[in-house]
Amino acid sequence: MTTTLRPTGPERRAADGARSRSYDICVNGRPVGRVRLAADGRLGPSAGRIEELAVHGPDRRRGRATVAALAAEEVLRGWGCRRIEASVPADAGPALRLAAALGYAERSRSMAKELSEPPVLPGGSVVRPLGADEYPAWLESRREAYARVWAGWGTDPEWARLRSEADHAGLLPDGPDTAGTALRVLVHEGEDVGTLWLATARARGSGAWVFDVEVAPSHRGRGHGRTLMLAAERECLAAGVRTLGLNVFTDNAAALRLYESLGHRPTAHHLHKPLL
Repeated sequence: MTTTLRPTGPERRAADGARSRSYDICVNGRPVGRVRLAADGRLGPSAGRIEELAVHGPDRRRGRATVAALAAEEVLRGWGCRRIEASVPADAGPALRLAAALGYAERSRSMAKELSEPPVLPGGSVVRPLGADEYPAWLESRREAYARVWAGWGTDPEWARLRSEADHAGLLPDGPDTAGTALRVLVHEGEDVGTLWLATARARGSGAWVFDVEVAPSHRGRGHGRTLMLAAERECLAAGVRTLGLNVFTDNAAALRLYESLGHRPTAHHLHKPLL
C-alpha cells in the first residue's frame, strides 16, 4: 500500500512570508487522516511546523503517521525550511514515542499547577510592584535575554532581536500598566534580588502564565526563584485565578526541578528536529 499526502486546498501565503497548507493522508487514494503544515515568523524564517497530524481510528498502528510525518518533512524542505517543530500533549504517549523514533528532541515543555491556598513567603522576603522608572531597564534586559535564546537556536541575531521586540510590544502594550499583568520585584532583607512577570489574564488560553522569573546573578542559589514562584501563586489567587502555567527549556535542569518540586506537571512537550 502507498501512503501519500494530498492537498485539501491551495497553499495560503501572507505578505510577511508566512505560509500554510492542509493535506489528507491517503492510502492508495483513500483518506485515512490529515496533516496541517505551516512556516511563519513565530519560528524564524527557516523553520516549519507540524500544526496537526491525525490518523483515523481504524488506520492507526499501521505506520500511517510515520510515513505522513516523513512526507511532511519533505514538503517543508521544499519550502526552504531547515528545521521542523511540533508540540505534543503530555498525555499523547504514542505521538511522543513516534517523535522520539523520528529523531525529534525536546526543546521545552509547558507545565501547569492547580492552586488552592495562597502560600506564605519566607521570612525577610516581600514583593513590591516594579516602578515606572525601573521599567525601561527591566524591559531592555528581558528583550536582550529573549533574543539571546532565539539566537542560540541558530536564528539570525537581527531576526531574533526584532522577534523579541515584537513579542514584548505585543504582550506589554501599555508597559507596566498593561491590564492583567503583574510586574513584581522580590526584596529580601531590604535588597532587590529578582523580578517576576506574570499575566493573570490571557488573550488565549485559560489560567495565568509566568512569562519570566529572573534572579540577580549574585543572589542565585538561595531559594529566591522558589519565592518568586510562590509570589506568582499569591498573585493568581488574589486575581481569582486557580491555574498557573509556564514554559521551561528542557536544558534548564535547575528550573525543571524547581517547578516539579512546587507541583507543576507537564501539559505539552515542544519538539524540534533539523532538516538535513
